[in-house]
Parts: sequence; C-alpha cells; structure tokens
Amino acid sequence: MMKTTDTMPRKDGAGSNRREITRRGLLGGALSLAAAGPILGSSAGAILGSSAALASGHRADETTASPGCREWTQPTDADFAAIVGKSKVEFLDRAFSVIEKEVAPKTLEGVRSGSKLFGGAVLDKADLSTVVVATNTEAENPLLHGEITLVNTYYAIPKAERPPVKRCIFISTHEPCPLCIAGITWGGFDNFFFLWTYEDSRDEYGIPHDLEMLDQIFRCPEGSYNEKNKYFSAWSLRDLIPGASSEEQKRFDAQVARLKRTYADLSEIYQKAKAAGTGADVPLK
Repeated sequence: MMKTTDTMPRKDGAGSNRREITRRGLLGGALSLAAAGPILGSSAGAILGSSAALASGHRADETTASPGCREWTQPTDADFAAIVGKSKVEFLDRAFSVIEKEVAPKTLEGVRSGSKLFGGAVLDKADLSTVVVATNTEAENPLLHGEITLVNTYYAIPKAERPPVKRCIFISTHEPCPLCIAGITWGGFDNFFFLWTYEDSRDEYGIPHDLEMLDQIFRCPEGSYNEKNKYFSAWSLRDLIPGASSEEQKRFDAQVARLKRTYADLSEIYQKAKAAGTGADVPLK
C-alpha cells in the first residue's frame, strides 16, 4: 500500500517497540509510476513528483529509479496462525524463554571468543521444542553470522533426525542483516521472528552495519524489506505483545526488560574486546 506520510505507524496497530515505519512501500509505488510515465503522460509525472517528494529525499528519477519495485506487505494474524499454529501468548512464552535460557548463554561463549552478540534458535512447530541453538561464530569466518551458523547447524543434523524445514520456526535475537535474510530464504524457512531491530543493533549495541548496507547497497536507509513475500513471513516478537491481555503484556514487558539487560552485558563484553583489539579479526566490527 502506498504510504502518504513520511512516518506511519504499523497498520496492524502493534506496539511502539517496533521502529516506526518510514517510507515503506512508498518508494515502490513511486517507481511503479516511473515505469508507467511514458504511457500515462503528464499526469503520471505530477503524481510521481508528489510521491517522490515524500520519500525523504530519495528521488525516483532517471539516475536512481528501478521501475517495478514491489508493494510493501506485512503478514497478518491469519498468516501467523497458519505458520505457527499456536496462540501468540503460548508462542511468546516459549520464544522469550528460549532466548533467555538457551540462546543467551551460548552467545556469552561467543562474545568471549570475540564474536558478535547475534544468535538464534530453530523450534519445531509441532510442539515448540528446540531443534537447535546457535550464535555468531565470526571468529572462525566473517560470514558465519548468528543466523548463518544456525542454518548450518540445523542442516548438520542428519535428515532422518531433524524436522522438515517447513515445520520449523526460525527465531533470531536481532533483525537479520541482508546476508542472513538471504541465508534464511535459501535455507527454506518460511518464517523468521526477531527480538531487537536494526535500530537496536546500531543504537544499543554499537553495530550499524545492517542499516548502512541496506542504505549503501540497496538504497533502503530505513531498513525496508518485504515482510510478507513468496518465501517467508517475518515478525518482530515485540510487535506480538499488544495482542496479549494487560497482565500478560506486563509479564512479557518484564521479560524483554530482563533480556535487554542481558544483551547490554553481552554487548559490553564484545565492545571491550573490540576496543582492546582482541575481538574477532573481521573486516566489519
């Protein structure tokens, strides 16, 4: 849907924990008009000029346009029910527990070795049991981000012993970078969920590369990607909290606050090692 203001809240009315949506879908609509310009004539040019002006300075002209960008779409409650097959409350209970009790301890080992604080888990949709947990292992190879390591670890399980990939839920502690979104997609997962946003990675944990790459390479300074597409549907875990009762929301908010302190501690270990020159020997620290 083409946005008509610079900054719009999520259309599903989710909570403010998720970053506000800036220009998502707007540019795609403007560029589609750019492709139609020769057919529609001057009226299309007028509309295009208005839409492009709203795109925070990102002009859709001959030098920047990539006609035919898809409209930005979000998954719905029906998509969640079809993919997860559990209530949001049951799922959040399990997701936050896995991050706190299984992923974070493993990530502590990772940051002590000099790797970044990104990790995740694969759960079985059938009963939300843990299939595998992994963390960033860039100390071995700069491509071994948390999600890439998780995909590799999942596929290292003998086929007869692991649930089919379409029966799995992919949980990432941080919003996946372009490399990791591609890895999740090529891995065959039809979903992913994350706790901390790109902005959290940059502002809270001192790792700005996700947003910088999306800006410099893909021309998406606000971190756009299609959250519902033919390959997967993606959700922020914190965006699911407002669907719970007030008491459950308080409980989940307390869990998120506790996890925020945990990841602040993990970040401090990583940043101290980086500052001392004892962290992982990778190009992007």
